[in-house]
Amino acid sequence: MAVQGSINSSLGKQVGVLLATLIVHAVGTGFALLLYCLPFLRGQRGGSPGNVPWYLYVGGVLGVGIVYLVAISIARLGVAVTTTLIIVGQVGTALLIDELGLFGLQRTPFTWLKGAGLLLLAAGAGLLLRK
Repeated sequence: MAVQGSINSSLGKQVGVLLATLIVHAVGTGFALLLYCLPFLRGQRGGSPGNVPWYLYVGGVLGVGIVYLVAISIARLGVAVTTTLIIVGQVGTALLIDELGLFGLQRTPFTWLKGAGLLLLAAGAGLLLRK
């Protein structure tokens, strides 16, 4: 995440963040298409895209937003601060998704140990972010 965000942020400084976001996703789409066409990966294909709930396609929109915001944040806050904030936010969000079993995923109950781990992670992040 730190390397990708740094590269995207540098590209954004060269061509603008919105165009950089478009370029990153176009290159990623081309690479994903190439991987999809490789014969040894054909067995990993799933069912028909028409049978997928609409909200599962929102990941692409979220991806564009994430790439855009990370590129801006790294340019303004630096790599370490941005990455630290992302990790704490991602783990907190992951715990919520697990607890609720969102997006058709198996529910994994929240425990006090997980809560303590999140608090320790946030405390560690606070130490990293101090000047």
